Amino acid sequence: MKKSPKYSPEVIERSVRLVFEAKDQYASQWAAIESIAGKIGCTTETLRRWVRQAERDQGLRAGTTTAEQARIKELEREVRELRRTNEILKLASAYFAQAELDRHHKK
Repeated sequence: MKKSPKYSPEVIERSVRLVFEAKDQYASQWAAIESIAGKIGCTTETLRRWVRQAERDQGLRAGTTTAEQARIKELEREVRELRRTNEILKLASAYFAQAELDRHHKK
């Protein structure tokens, strides 16, 4: 699968704003998306996803907002780190418990 080029946040914001502002000039939002996507050089699907995310961020559509997605990603990273730390602590605890048992048996 081919990776699409990254667009700057300014280009994304401007493109989405153009779709919202042009809604009365086209028969449908999809028609506006098709027209504007061609002008800015991205695919219609890319622009459609940007518009849908902007609608979620503005509370116009149900779903996870950009801020919520960032928070979820941050929490998932934190959980991974905590699980890794917990595993290290378990191994260290088992090691030191075994060393303590060995020390008592040698007396």
